[in-house]
Amino acid sequence: MTRVDKALIREQMLALEAADLEAAREQYEAYLRDSQLDDQEAFTTDEISVARETADIAHALEGPAAIHEAKIAAIRKIDFGAKTEGEAGAVVCFGGRNFVLSVATGSFEAGGQTFMGIAMDSPVAQKIAGLGKGDTFEQGGRSVKLKDVY
Repeated sequence: MTRVDKALIREQMLALEAADLEAAREQYEAYLRDSQLDDQEAFTTDEISVARETADIAHALEGPAAIHEAKIAAIRKIDFGAKTEGEAGAVVCFGGRNFVLSVATGSFEAGGQTFMGIAMDSPVAQKIAGLGKGDTFEQGGRSVKLKDVY
């Protein structure tokens, strides 16, 4: 397995979260626009009800945007330098997959390989914390070996 430049991994994680943030903001703004009643003089009870419901949905969509903003801030604070054990900013490889100990993300490509972010407070990240290349941890009732940590 070829190690991928972690600066590239960091950039890809930021790009993924930025795209998710933009999508969350667009959804929020669309629902907010739809919740606005126009300047007509009278509205039916149904129109008012739909507008209120749509506004409630819009406000609920603020949450995902805030989550993506927090993830971006966290990624920016993490030291992605070289690592020899499981800690924030480490890439850990096991089970034929590459994971970045940082924040939870969907899959993304960097340097021709696929990665996924794992939140530091997740159970698997807690098991990996402090472990190095060649160490094992228990997951799902089986022993899992860390093929690489960098």
